[in-house]
Amino acid sequence: MREQPEQQAPPVQRLRIRYAKRGRLRFTSHRDFSRAFERALVRARVPMAYSSGFHPHPRISYAGAAPTGSASEAEYLEIGLAERLDPDSVRETLDAVMPDGLDVIGVAESPGGSLADLLTASRWQLDTTAEPDALEAAAAAFLAADAVPVERMTKKGMREFDSRAAVASLTVSGASLLLLLIHTVPAVRPDDVLTGLRLAGGLDAGQAPLLTRLAQGVFDPDSGELREPFD
Repeated sequence: MREQPEQQAPPVQRLRIRYAKRGRLRFTSHRDFSRAFERALVRARVPMAYSSGFHPHPRISYAGAAPTGSASEAEYLEIGLAERLDPDSVRETLDAVMPDGLDVIGVAESPGGSLADLLTASRWQLDTTAEPDALEAAAAAFLAADAVPVERMTKKGMREFDSRAAVASLTVSGASLLLLLIHTVPAVRPDDVLTGLRLAGGLDAGQAPLLTRLAQGVFDPDSGELREPFD
């Protein structure tokens, strides 16, 4: 008879963590980040809760990771602990052992529920080398369109997305675009919107626009506000 795996105790505390990907570390893949974060948990001696089964793993839930190559000030994850800790102390100890550019911004106790349910939209800043007049014209053409289909290669092959349907707002600030993007299925990314701006308005955004996620949260269409998970 096969030996049954040891059953682990459930977490006594869940913490939500907000972190940033800055500078060259924006090119860190989700897998690379998860490895760095798990090493940091060990170095910081955070008493993690573990899953049950033959191969227990630390209880970490990732949600809404930004595309590789994008900078972000608002990435989120949740961890389950075997002991109760002060969230501010966890933030300080984790941030001290994370690589520079992967920065722990905030830690708060989870009130329960799904973290993913609190991440339905994102605010982005897209820094380009285009002239403001060109950005204004392309944005106006894009927003006036009923649909702007774009194509992108995915793990399942070439997929088509309606980039316009996911955009709640799009404004111009100098050489930058300020974008409020609804999290759709399949997901529309900021680079999809740039492709849509090229197709709908002829925009040349330059060779390497810097895409930065400024915030994530639940979008209220009535007020136009984005309520972040820590709010």
